[in-house]
Amino acid sequence: MRQGDGLLLTLLVITTGLMIADGMTGGAVASWAQQNVPAIAHQTGSVLGWIGGKAWPVLFVPLLLAVANRFISVPSGAISSMRTTIKLAEGITGRIGGAARWFALGLVIATAVIVIQRYVFGYASTKLAESVIYMHALLFLLAAASTLLADGHVRVDIFIAKASERGRAWIDLFGTYLALFPMSALILWSSTGYMNSTWRILERSRESDGLPFVFLLKTAIPLFAILMILQGLAIAARAVMTLAGEEPPARPKNLGEGEV
Repeated sequence: MRQGDGLLLTLLVITTGLMIADGMTGGAVASWAQQNVPAIAHQTGSVLGWIGGKAWPVLFVPLLLAVANRFISVPSGAISSMRTTIKLAEGITGRIGGAARWFALGLVIATAVIVIQRYVFGYASTKLAESVIYMHALLFLLAAASTLLADGHVRVDIFIAKASERGRAWIDLFGTYLALFPMSALILWSSTGYMNSTWRILERSRESDGLPFVFLLKTAIPLFAILMILQGLAIAARAVMTLAGEEPPARPKNLGEGEV
């Protein structure tokens, strides 16, 4: 079993169990969710927002350590904390990205079924058509951080190609703080408002026979920003370890090998 498969199986079991329970109770589960989930989501969002408001200064710890390393040696305790941060952040982004990779297979299957239905049987399913949109969006949003972990994003190597190992660490560090963190923070801030609105009404498709999970799809946008921030923190921590003369944990070589 590859990384992320356990998470996906757990979600599938929970979803299947809820569907079975809803069918056996004549829609009682769906009725309860409609009445209670918006309030629970609001309370959960408030708690997470409070935690984020208190924890955001932690993002600047790697930058401060990198600057301090110019004058003093980074304490071994700080290096150990950076290593722990890398393992924790990359464990989260890796598992979520590993689970999201299955959407690629789902896209191929759903698209093939849609083509056969439309051109062979003259039938079109709104739910199936919308599922393609869902899977495409979730694949991009949830796998972006794990792709960054595997260094799979396109990079403009004008400077980094000829830079030393320490030079690359500085480029990664400043790139994280000047580009990745501001972009992710902007996405997170701008998406919070309409995410609250969509959960308040448990927004569903505008089509009567469409999927009723628009609120979950929109939640993937701030989740994308959070995962990118987590992976950016891991990248900054790696840079600090390199600048301090320590060997950071190895990066995964290939997403297909199951390491991400």
